[in-house]
Amino acid sequence: MIRSIICTGPALKKRIADSRERLYRVALSWCGDEMLADDLVQEAIETGICKRRQLRDESKLFPWLYRILNNAWYAHLRKGRTHEILDDDMPTEDIGPCSSCQELELVTRVRTAVASLPRNQRQVISLVDLGGLSYCEVAESLEIPIGTIMSRLHRARKGLLARLDQAPPASAVARARGNIHLVE
Repeated sequence: MIRSIICTGPALKKRIADSRERLYRVALSWCGDEMLADDLVQEAIETGICKRRQLRDESKLFPWLYRILNNAWYAHLRKGRTHEILDDDMPTEDIGPCSSCQELELVTRVRTAVASLPRNQRQVISLVDLGGLSYCEVAESLEIPIGTIMSRLHRARKGLLARLDQAPPASAVARARGNIHLVE
């Protein structure tokens, strides 16, 4: 019988710490706030490192970390804290040629569309599409049935397509710079 060796020392600590970028993408898609996402990831990594001995199977590290991240997110929601997102209101100096503006606009549209999804759909789509987890791993992370995962994912993708198919609003970047002229 082959038993998996659970690594509880520095190697596991490093793997947990190295998962920061992966966790951040998911946290950002859940909350839409860079500072809050960073706080949630920091909390998840700290909890993961402190409780690493509770991880029974190292191959399930990411579902385990996403569950910790999910718990941190729900704890934040229960506290009812709000964060003001400042990035949308502040013009940036580092916008380059037109292609950068179009790319920025597309990223903004996608983030806005994801943020407009119901929280449960936003969580599932970000874990599957950004986190790279399987349906089973998402079900395990969120502690809900796999059928629920599949239906939420279907509704989330359908909702995103509908939102992104709508005519794009005038560029926020162009509005911020005063480059939009209304024709009357």
